[in-house]
Amino acid sequence: MAQSTSDLSYPKSAVLLHWLMLALIIGVYATIELRENFPKGSEIREAFKTWHFMLGLSILALVCLRIVLRLGIWKVPPITPSPPNWQNRLGGLVHVALYGLMIGMPIGGWLILSAAGKTIPFWGLSLPPVIEPNKFLAGQIKEIHELGGTLGYGLIGLHALAALFHHYIRKDNTLIRMLPGRG
Repeated sequence: MAQSTSDLSYPKSAVLLHWLMLALIIGVYATIELRENFPKGSEIREAFKTWHFMLGLSILALVCLRIVLRLGIWKVPPITPSPPNWQNRLGGLVHVALYGLMIGMPIGGWLILSAAGKTIPFWGLSLPPVIEPNKFLAGQIKEIHELGGTLGYGLIGLHALAALFHHYIRKDNTLIRMLPGRG
């Protein structure tokens, strides 16, 4: 019996969440990069930083939802034709790293703001600090956070290149499974 198209694609909710999170990740990177174009302390620079914080924390909330849905509701459609085991393992490692990025970076940002004694803005709310103010610790966490951001560019690029490799070189359904309108 042949599989239906919906059996070979992620559920629509998974596809929507995947692309929404990509948009948020682009927003997080864009806001932190664009803020550099404005003088320190300026209103627009501070607005970009606030948006960076709120978008990052939104990613944290959505990745938690995504994990719950992935473990409980969503079925992972098979890749056809099936790739070699080493590609599956490498893909799994990259996905774990991406999830680590989507969890660790927002938590790191929350820790930085907390340790710096700053407000943690989240869509009109002020979230509680998770640690006591400590300027030295804030600086250390910020360095790790910035390194994570730099590594994130590489991980996201690797993820996108792998999808294109699977689509154009291996000619399997890896990319198609996550495209809108397929489920």
